[in-house]
Amino acid sequence: MTSSSTNARAANLFLRRNKLYLSLFIGGMILLTAVTSRMTDFNFRDGIGAVPKVIVWSLHNFVPDAKALERLPKMLDKMADTVFMSIMSSVTAALFAFLFALTGSVTTRPNGFFAVLARGIALINRNIPVVAWAMIFLLTFGQSSFTGFLALFFTSFGLLTRFFMETIDEASVSTVEALRAVGASFPQIVARAVIPTTLPQLVSWILYMIEVNIRSATLVGLLTGSGIGFIFDLYYKSLQYKSASLLVILIMVVVLSIEVISNTLRRKIL
Repeated sequence: MTSSSTNARAANLFLRRNKLYLSLFIGGMILLTAVTSRMTDFNFRDGIGAVPKVIVWSLHNFVPDAKALERLPKMLDKMADTVFMSIMSSVTAALFAFLFALTGSVTTRPNGFFAVLARGIALINRNIPVVAWAMIFLLTFGQSSFTGFLALFFTSFGLLTRFFMETIDEASVSTVEALRAVGASFPQIVARAVIPTTLPQLVSWILYMIEVNIRSATLVGLLTGSGIGFIFDLYYKSLQYKSASLLVILIMVVVLSIEVISNTLRRKIL
């Protein structure tokens, strides 16, 4: 048997196996969807049939009017509060995350115990959803902007610590090893190796976190009574749908604008 025929048989067997796995996966997903829709009493036919009614209702009720436009200055003020809180929580979390990343990174960790401790703290923080953090601090501090800040801070801290550790491990290994070989101290390694080689990527992650937090801050504001989420909840519950729709449009414009600015800055620094 020639090597070409052996390779052909192996490739054919590999394709058949992948096809079988794909068929099993698709069949499993279909079965899981059917079971979950049955358990939740969800009907696809009724859901699809309701789409035209939803569109008609939205066009009638979710179009801003003159009264909604009169409230635009107040909305812009609350939107500014939301953006500033997102930036503040992201930047503050980044400072703490960088310190923990230096401790938890394989490249720069001082010892194994502190590395495991740093990684454990970051793991706990990033796996608790921002809404859960908001509810935890809501019981302690009540409805306030500080509660929203803390919820965004702890989630951002956990995520950024992981991102920063991966960045340090990938970008600065050779430089750190070279400085260690000549007897450089830990502060010298951080100042001359870690920061210069990782700064563009770190800034990029901070900009990404600001984008995420602006989106999350709207949801957090519903619980903490702060920012744009609070007045959206107020308008929605009082059936002032036209004002609520203007808020939704404003949020979309701000989020898209921040994303464009963030992407532009990332292209400049990377």
